[in-house]
Amino acid sequence: MKLQELAERLGCRLEGDGTLDVQRVAGLEHAGPGDITFFTNPKYAGALRRTRASAVILGDEAPAASCAMLRTNDPYLAFANALALFVASPQPAPGVDEMSRVGPDATLGGGVSIGPFVSIGRGVRVGDRTVIYPNVSIGDGATIGDDCIIHSQVAIRERVVIGHRVVLQNGAVIGGDGYGFVRRADGTHQKIPQTSIVVIEDDVEIGANTTVDRPAIGETRVQAGAKIDNLVQVGHGVTVGRNALLAAQVGIAGSTTIGEGAMLGGQVGVAGHVKIGKNVVAVGQSGITNSVPDGAFLSGYPAIENREWLKSSAIFRKLPALRKKVADLEQRILELEAMLEDAKIRTK
Repeated sequence: MKLQELAERLGCRLEGDGTLDVQRVAGLEHAGPGDITFFTNPKYAGALRRTRASAVILGDEAPAASCAMLRTNDPYLAFANALALFVASPQPAPGVDEMSRVGPDATLGGGVSIGPFVSIGRGVRVGDRTVIYPNVSIGDGATIGDDCIIHSQVAIRERVVIGHRVVLQNGAVIGGDGYGFVRRADGTHQKIPQTSIVVIEDDVEIGANTTVDRPAIGETRVQAGAKIDNLVQVGHGVTVGRNALLAAQVGIAGSTTIGEGAMLGGQVGVAGHVKIGKNVVAVGQSGITNSVPDGAFLSGYPAIENREWLKSSAIFRKLPALRKKVADLEQRILELEAMLEDAKIRTK
């Protein structure tokens, strides 16, 4: 692709020779002639000066490079779009593999591709151009929208609703039973039937081996544009807000609401029956035990405001010395009190 065409497609301002041929995207230090690279982090300024790439994507205010430049106010987004242009995934051919089983009353849209060993239950509806890779199981009455990508080993349970342009990575389980039991008088546990639905709205991506559980009543819902990483547990009756980001190993207990645009770092744990406000950020391994207002920035366990957590964590390593100092002060106070008592006795 000519650099001028690439600049137009990415919406960037070209500085340099627009007739250059660009063949792939590569990192700053590994790029060579014919490659386009990107620069966003100032600590790689040295690598920018040394790069052998034909062109670089960088910010409007970034230092000049020795090669052609595509300038933009969001270079990382332009980089992502460039990757999509140069590294397009091969699209499987439409059709149903003869080794798959499709329920007799299932409805398949136009251009659907279904790989081998897929099981599609009764009453399932699959939208146009959706791709279902091998060894996927789709339960009775499930609905899947247009242009979805369902990777191998995914399980979509009965009556789950999947919107348009949803991506489910390998091994995701959508609609498994929520964790609900009642203790009997003899100490054993009675299972609470988990019979309600899970709804995954448009433009959601769910990572490998992530689980989104169905509730006994109501619904579990992941709203449009949310992106969920690998190994995340979304409990029964949870709502994940629009455009929320959940990193790996996040765990959300039942009946909790995650607000629009919230960002939960790796291994964040969220208690049940709480509400996390819009645009909340919780750093990795935070434990959220109570409801949180919009815009909070949280750290630690139990999670508190990040600034307070940083101040507290700075004191942790000093606690042994502080303990000794307090003990010494207590001893000195006792000695002073004894001296005062002796002085009182002598003056009588």
